[in-house]
Amino acid sequence: MSKDLFSLMRQQEIETQNFLPNKLEIQLSAQTFIKEVLDAGEIDKIELLAQAKRMGEALDVINAELIKVLPQENFEGYGLKGTFRSGGETINFKDCEVWSDINRELKEREDLLKLALKSQNEIYDAAGVQVPRVSTTPRKSSMAISF
Repeated sequence: MSKDLFSLMRQQEIETQNFLPNKLEIQLSAQTFIKEVLDAGEIDKIELLAQAKRMGEALDVINAELIKVLPQENFEGYGLKGTFRSGGETINFKDCEVWSDINRELKEREDLLKLALKSQNEIYDAAGVQVPRVSTTPRKSSMAISF
C-alpha cells in the first residue's frame, strides 16, 4: 500500500459509484477508507495526518477563493444549495455608558471569583461581602495541531 494520501484517496475515489456523491456517501466512504488504511497498519499515522491537514488547508483556501467569485445570490446545482445571507448590522453596545459600566463591573467580579477560587484565604469584595468559591466545569480535552 502506498504511503501517499492523495494516491490512496484517488484509488478510493475510483471505487465510488457516484460522480458527485452526497454528503453522507462522502462521510461513509471516508470512514471506510481511513479504517482500511489504519487496519492495514502499513502507514505512519502522523505522516498521514500531516498529509491530510495540508490537503484540508489547500481545500479550505480553494473553497474560500471560489466563494469570493460567486455572485451574491442563491444557487442550486451539482448537489449543492447556496443561500446568500446579508451581513446585517452589529449593535455597538460599547457606545452606551451604562452598558460599559456594567460590563466593566462584571469583568471585575469575574476576576474576584477567579482569585477566590485560587486563594487559600477568604476574599471579600469592596462592599465587605465574602466572595464565594464557585464551581468549575471541566472542558473537553483536545489536540491542537499546527504546521
